[in-house]
This record gives sequence, structure tokens and C-alpha cells, in this order.
Amino acid sequence: MKIALFSDTHALHGKINIPDADILIFAGDMTHCRTSRDVADFNAFLGSLPHGHKIVIGGNHDHRLARDQQKAQSLLSEAIYLLDQSVVIAGITIYGAPWQPTFNHRACDAFALPRGKALQEKWAMIPPDVDILVTHAPPAGILDQDGPVAHGCSDLTAAVAARQPRYHIFGHIHSHHGVIKHGATIYINCNVQGENGALRSALLLDYESGELLDVGSW
Repeated sequence: MKIALFSDTHALHGKINIPDADILIFAGDMTHCRTSRDVADFNAFLGSLPHGHKIVIGGNHDHRLARDQQKAQSLLSEAIYLLDQSVVIAGITIYGAPWQPTFNHRACDAFALPRGKALQEKWAMIPPDVDILVTHAPPAGILDQDGPVAHGCSDLTAAVAARQPRYHIFGHIHSHHGVIKHGATIYINCNVQGENGALRSALLLDYESGELLDVGSW
């Protein structure tokens, strides 16, 4: 089972190299805090891709999804849109949640909640039997640092430790990228925003082995 992973395209999805895979997972921030037209463009982009299963969650820039959460799935007709929900594909349980701690006064803040009880209530909804957890926010202490500040959520860290999914997929923090394993869980920051405006390819995960494959050779 091969899974393509990416996030944080910020309306530049047409410039991203997306490898073919059995499942495509997008971990939020498809737009730049703009309009439903941006969402429609991203949806058309998804429709052009060959992947048999496409999973999408929102991020802090995806205000159109947050503004009308009932309509969000219809806006993303080419994907399975997860908002505190699970889907089972080929026996793999995937759960998606877009929430993140309030970032800063300059940031777009769709799906942003204050630290503490509000976020704890969202993470409490994660089922115990999840195989792949997809959030926009990173957990505290794992691929979450931007300059001198770490933006991850400690309550999310605790929730992941309690449930021990096989994978935790996220984005949000552009200055980190890649994979790290802690305990039973493999954590992957799959954002595509590289240095000085460069864009990275989506990652390609071998689900069984936990290895990231060379996108260029696949």
C-alpha cells in the first residue's frame, strides 16, 4: 500500500509533484485565506489526479471550509473530507481533524482554538483504533519548531501517545519536514513549502514498511 502525503500548498497545488499511489492524503491549507473559488480550483485539481482514494482535511488558511462546515464536503466532491471523522480504506482506519492552537495575531485562524479544554475536547474524539491520524497541527515537540518558537499542541501529543496510531500525518509548520519515530508511532510533517519559495514534492509512504520512497523513481 502506497500513500502520497502533502499539505500547505496555499493555492500552488498545480506546481507540486504528486506521485501516484493507492491513497492520497492532504493535511490542510489548500488556500490562502480566500474564496470558494480557491476551493473549487483545488477540487478540480484533485479530480485530475489518478489516486483511487483521496482524503482531505482543512487547515488554518482554509476559511471557506470552516465558515460553512456543512457545505465543505460538497465543495470537495473529488475527495473524502474528514472533519472529526474516520474512514476505513482497505482495512486501514484514517481519522482527520483540522484543529490547531491559535497561532498568532497575523495568521489566518480557521479551525484555531485556544489551548486547553477546547482542544482537549477535539482530541478526545480521536478513536482508540486509528491507524493513520491526520491533523493540520503538529504535536508539541515533534517537527513543530519555527525559529525559536515551538507551535505544537501538548494535548495532541498526549492524545497520540494514548492511542498509538501507526502514523501521525500533519503539516502547518513550514520550517520542518520529514519523518521521525517516537514509540509506536511514525510522525510525518508533509508540508511542501521549502526555503526561499521553493516547493517540495509530495511524500510517498510505503504503509507496510514505514519508509518514505524516492518520488523520482516511483
